[in-house]
Amino acid sequence: MAVPRRPSGGGLRRAPQDGRLEEINKEFLCDPKFSDEEDLEEKLAVFKEKYMEFDLNNQGEIDLMSVKRMMEKLGAPKTHLELKKMISEVTGGVSETISYQDFVNVMLGKRSAVLKLVMMFEGKANESNPKPSGPPPERDIASLP
Repeated sequence: MAVPRRPSGGGLRRAPQDGRLEEINKEFLCDPKFSDEEDLEEKLAVFKEKYMEFDLNNQGEIDLMSVKRMMEKLGAPKTHLELKKMISEVTGGVSETISYQDFVNVMLGKRSAVLKLVMMFEGKANESNPKPSGPPPERDIASLP
């Protein structure tokens, strides 16, 4: 018997999550603590897209496996212990998953967190290391390490 697969695009399943995250973004926009933040609305839109990209189960939380996938996608795989430490740093040790509020607080906060650094440099790494197109170049024995 075939196991039903989750739709890859998310589509209708993402709509309720999108609405919840938009409500949280509105709370951040009204929060006086972040009133001096430049381009806050644009930043929140980017954060929402990134968060939704790595929320694999569409439950509004980024779990250990989602962080693991994100780090592997960025070319910086981590051990489970390192991933747990990252999540603990973001949540303050009170949860094993990263909520959207925790995620935005880290991204907007003054404190430097590993996750924040990873997310900030994700785009720059993709720009500076373009994937070569076409077949790989031929190699000989002398070119091997």
